[in-house]
Amino acid sequence: MTAAGPIRLLIVDDHPIVREGLRAAFSKKPDFTVVGEAGDGEEAIARIATLRPDVVLMDLRMPKMDGVTAIRRLLQGNRRLPILVLTTFDSDADVLPAVEAGAVGYLLKDAPTAELLDAVRAAAEGKSVLSPSLVSRLMKQIRRPVPGPLSRRELEVLKLVADGASNREAASRLFISEASIKTHLVHIFNKLGVRDRAGAVGEAYRRDLFD
Repeated sequence: MTAAGPIRLLIVDDHPIVREGLRAAFSKKPDFTVVGEAGDGEEAIARIATLRPDVVLMDLRMPKMDGVTAIRRLLQGNRRLPILVLTTFDSDADVLPAVEAGAVGYLLKDAPTAELLDAVRAAAEGKSVLSPSLVSRLMKQIRRPVPGPLSRRELEVLKLVADGASNREAASRLFISEASIKTHLVHIFNKLGVRDRAGAVGEAYRRDLFD
């Protein structure tokens, strides 16, 4: 419960049955008030100003606008709004982007009800919350050695890829073999933490590597 009364909660999930279950769980407690629901990120953004929640409970994979994008958009206008992710997905590709976007916590939908209630209470107080099953994974990610910067040759390969060159075309322009291009790409993917060419190009632009 906040100083002004019950914690005002907005539930964002594309499955009506999930929203109904969450509403029922929180409505049983006097320190919560579910002020509204949204079926996707776009709807959440549209309703946030009028609903004025204290905490947003956000799913990740939704139509129209996913949870990570919605988190970024919402926090652009209100950095103090606590957004707690509640999802079934626990891979690094889901957890890390959500945390980086500004989510104050990350819970899985199989979490006990008491744990979920306590997590929302903690979020309302400005505390961070993380599912116990995810703590060790994030710690390993944090402790993982940071890859070195791209070499000059790797940057040359990546620039050609960004321009749409195939492996054969890149090899021809750099006067090296296609096998060398493939090796460079593997190193690039590892250093940038991506899985494919599109991801590497996107990450390169995000890091301003082409400047």
